[in-house]
Amino acid sequence: MATISFLGDLLQSIGDRGRELISFGRGDLTRTATANDLLKLCEDLISRRGEASGVALARLILERYAALPREERLAFLRLVAAEFDADHEAVDEAIAAYRANPTRAQLGLLHESAEPRSQELIRRLNLARGGTLALVRMREDLFELRKRLKKEGADPDLIDAAGSLDADFQHLFASWFNRGFLVLRHIDWSSPADILEKIIRYEAVHEIRDWDDLRRRIEPKDRRCFAFFHPALLDEPLIFVEVALTSEIASSIQPILADEREPLPARAATSAIFYSISNCQAGLAGVTFGNFLIKQVVEDLAREIPTLKTFVTLSPVPGFRSWLDRERGSDAPQGLTRDDVETLRMLDAEDWQSDKAKCEAVRRAMLPAAAAYFLRAKNPKGRPLDPVARFHLGNGARLERMNFLGDVSRKGVGQSYGLMVNYLYDLSAIEKNHETYANLGTVAASSAVSRELRANLPPLRSVVLAEA
Repeated sequence: MATISFLGDLLQSIGDRGRELISFGRGDLTRTATANDLLKLCEDLISRRGEASGVALARLILERYAALPREERLAFLRLVAAEFDADHEAVDEAIAAYRANPTRAQLGLLHESAEPRSQELIRRLNLARGGTLALVRMREDLFELRKRLKKEGADPDLIDAAGSLDADFQHLFASWFNRGFLVLRHIDWSSPADILEKIIRYEAVHEIRDWDDLRRRIEPKDRRCFAFFHPALLDEPLIFVEVALTSEIASSIQPILADEREPLPARAATSAIFYSISNCQAGLAGVTFGNFLIKQVVEDLAREIPTLKTFVTLSPVPGFRSWLDRERGSDAPQGLTRDDVETLRMLDAEDWQSDKAKCEAVRRAMLPAAAAYFLRAKNPKGRPLDPVARFHLGNGARLERMNFLGDVSRKGVGQSYGLMVNYLYDLSAIEKNHETYANLGTVAASSAVSRELRANLPPLRSVVLAEA
């Protein structure tokens, strides 16, 4: 960390010295900028060769960008998307040169010509101290711009240009945030307060109500929290996972989050339950961290606690309720029998959970429906509808168990009628499961899950269901 701080201070001094080299008057540096002003500075930035002045100018652009009102920031990104494309004439010339002389060197020149100028702009902006985080935040604004352009029915060329700019961000972020640069840190009650505050803020699965709630999740010996950090974002977690050490596979989240419980000695634990995984930086969407995080934590916990034999998640099913409601209202349901449709009308009654007979009837109809949801319902790419399922199955996990009323919180009932599932990370089968899922789309599932699937469901339609 001291080395990183030294490099940061060095860049800071270079930037300060470089400010003296930028040929702007004092008034130009202090007045309020507009989107067009920033665009001119960006043109200057990518045409400069001097390192010191480049660092200073990158810093100035990012400072001014951060000070802009939201609408001006979006206007700036619209201009960058439209103006910082590749030089199409140069691309045509490079294509002709490659066809005339198809060597690796000519191919390299073609690749260089085809790169949008926006990629070089992003690289140079990253020279500024704090530039990486500023660019992550800038991409969050780009998400908003793309959403607006689609909603407004903007010029298709502009929509494509904004999408291309986003692809530039994602391409560079994938390199800057690859696994080799990530640092795994154990988050406990002695971690810095600003980090703990961000864990509370970024928790996306099971809300952390207050500091006492956080303490119950990270201080006991049978609880763990791990996060990935990047050297350029020292106090900003990228993703974190919360783990409960237990004596059996958990089927419900309520006991794990209970205010009053008896902690289990770590050496008595046989199962590690990954019950919450939260991505922290919206601007890094599409950059993969979760698969590395889980596999790293599994390896570390296995070394630390040899008694651990089972590594399993307790996961939400965010798309299940909307899918089930569509099936219940469909004239030709794909995952329910007519009897199941009739039984599941009980879900419309407010007392179905508290009425023992209704609850049992719903359970008998819902678990087969859930099996159909995981094993048969596909998105347009032929993958499972559920995003959490796609994540864990893509990592090589196996769908191990479906848990009726595993989360009876308002959020849990709202997104899945309380259904939760366990995905098992079997180290001996992860690679095989990953390969069969990636190549064939095969869902690795336990026999207990497969047995729940109704044998008398109608044949699947040739069209896939729309993704929730």
